[in-house]
Amino acid sequence: MLVDFHSLPEESRVWIYQANRSFSEAELLEIKEKLNTFIQNWTAHGSDLQSGYTIKYKRFIVIALNQNLNQATGCSIDASVHFIQQLEKDYNVDLMDKMNVSFKQGDFVAYKSLLDFKKMVKDKAVSKNTIVFNNLVTNIAEFNENWEVPASESWHSRFLK
Repeated sequence: MLVDFHSLPEESRVWIYQANRSFSEAELLEIKEKLNTFIQNWTAHGSDLQSGYTIKYKRFIVIALNQNLNQATGCSIDASVHFIQQLEKDYNVDLMDKMNVSFKQGDFVAYKSLLDFKKMVKDKAVSKNTIVFNNLVTNIAEFNENWEVPASESWHSRFLK
């Protein structure tokens, strides 16, 4: 059951998929249609899952699920992963690689491998104040408060030492 992302309770579970590039406006329209269809039909053992999504910076797909009504099951999580993998194929984009880092450089969102990010820290091209995207947040409350934070306040801080 598709609902507005912002109407979901703060404890709703989130999954964040970061793209290795920005989506075009045309791609975003198509992706939103596909997300609408997928979420409208997303179920767990035949029960509707109340969920919504948002797309940030033309590259982060954030899916949220109100687990107060129905919990995601192995099969429903598998279905969402298959859906994301299909988007990867359809748009020739990487959405599942967790070993990459996105961060802000001014108004631009940069995307680097973890190795490149570490090198940038060493070269002082990024600092503790660099805004990073902490895709490990688990619910909407954390997403709202701790997703877009200075590197010093995220798991990225381990590379700043």
